[in-house]
Amino acid sequence: MLIEPLVTKKDALTTVPETATLKEALAILEDTGFRCIPILNESGQLFRGNIYKMHLYRHIAQGGDMTLPVTHLLKNATKTINIQSPFFKVFFDIRDLPYISVLDENNNFYGILTHNRLLGELSEAWNIDVSGYVLTVTSPGGQGELAKMSKIIARYASILGCMTLDAKKENFVRRTLFTFPADTEQAVIAKMVKHLEKKGFTVVEIDDLQNDKILRDTDTFPTNM
Repeated sequence: MLIEPLVTKKDALTTVPETATLKEALAILEDTGFRCIPILNESGQLFRGNIYKMHLYRHIAQGGDMTLPVTHLLKNATKTINIQSPFFKVFFDIRDLPYISVLDENNNFYGILTHNRLLGELSEAWNIDVSGYVLTVTSPGGQGELAKMSKIIARYASILGCMTLDAKKENFVRRTLFTFPADTEQAVIAKMVKHLEKKGFTVVEIDDLQNDKILRDTDTFPTNM
C-alpha cells in the first residue's frame, strides 16, 4: 500500500529551522498549539529531528538557557521513513510517536504521517456506515486455513475486510476477523457459523456493529436459526 496519499506535505506544515533558539521554538509551539514540530536545516531540505513543547517546559523549569539552539533538545532524529516504505513497517515505526517524518527518494524532508491519519485509514475497514457484523474465527494457523475459511464464508456473504491477529510463531491459536456488510442477515451469519464450525474452525465472537453489541462470546449463539 502506498503511503504518499496519507502524508501531509512539507509546504502545509509548521517547522522550525535549526538556527532558531529554544525560545523561538517555544513561541512557535505556543502560537500554533502543537506539542511538537519538525526541525529542518537552513535550506529546509533535511530533517534534523523534532522539538517537543514538554521538553522545552522541563528545560525552563530546570533553569535552562533558552538562547541555546533548538537542536540542543532535538529528539527522534532517526525516526523517519521513506516515501516508498511498506505500509506495515510504517505501522510499527509510528507506534510511540504523534507523527513520523517522511523522506523522499533523495532523503530530503517530504512531510509527515500522523498517528491519527494512519489509524483513520485502518478504521475505514470497520466503517460503521457500511459494516454489519464482524466474526472472530480461531484456528491453529496452518497453511491454507485462510483460503478455506474465505471459501466457506463467500458462499453466504461478501467479505468487506479481513484481519489476522496472533501471527507470532509462539502462538498456537490464530484469530481471523471477517467484516460483513450492514445488510447481511443474522440468519445468514448463523448458517455461516454452523458451516465454519462443522469444518473445524471456532467462531469465538460475533460483533453486531450496527447495534453495538456482541451476539456471541460463548457457544450460545443460535446457529439453528
